[in-house]
Amino acid sequence: QLPFVFEDGFGFERYVDYALDVPMYFVRRQGRYVDAAGQSFRDFLEGRLPALPGQRPTMDDWDDHLTTLFPEVRCKRFIEVRGADGGPWSRLCALPALWVGLLYDADALQAAWDLVQGWTPAERAALRDDVTVTALATPFRGRTVRDLAVDVLDIAEAGLRRRARLDGRGRDETHFLDPLREIAESGVSPAEDLLDSFHGPWGESVDPLFRELAY
Repeated sequence: QLPFVFEDGFGFERYVDYALDVPMYFVRRQGRYVDAAGQSFRDFLEGRLPALPGQRPTMDDWDDHLTTLFPEVRCKRFIEVRGADGGPWSRLCALPALWVGLLYDADALQAAWDLVQGWTPAERAALRDDVTVTALATPFRGRTVRDLAVDVLDIAEAGLRRRARLDGRGRDETHFLDPLREIAESGVSPAEDLLDSFHGPWGESVDPLFRELAY
């Protein structure tokens, strides 16, 4: 969603410029939400916000504004990866383990960048759209998204092994990736599993979803 993050020289300043140009939603004052929909934070900085003329923003206002940006990855006081927003209990630790393996080890980070750095903006956009329809079977550069998923898991697993953070049983963090490994190697996405249940034992009712996936 943010093609400029792949450009040479991208940094915090460029992200701030982007954030300043995203239309506002609101400003909080004395426990009340002031409607500032569509107005400019740049104008707010200059005291020219129509909703609050003459007022200038606080850091709390800036923090609020940053929470109203909705790219796939959001910079706040941390990097928030928003694409997978939740999941079942069995995969609760898999997502953070994946990102820790990729981002907290320099070799893994470089390997992940090597994997994707040659992709064009058009390819990234098409991949993001196509995967919502054909999931792990989505073709890409002579391979499939399933192949890419296995590559990413291999990189993350190597990063976690190098971290070597052991639990009380002497295990490193790689075992948290097992549910994702099972999905990638099967080629069947969780959405496809749900569709099979919907068209099969659930009798095309969504009610069992709340019973079987609740925790």
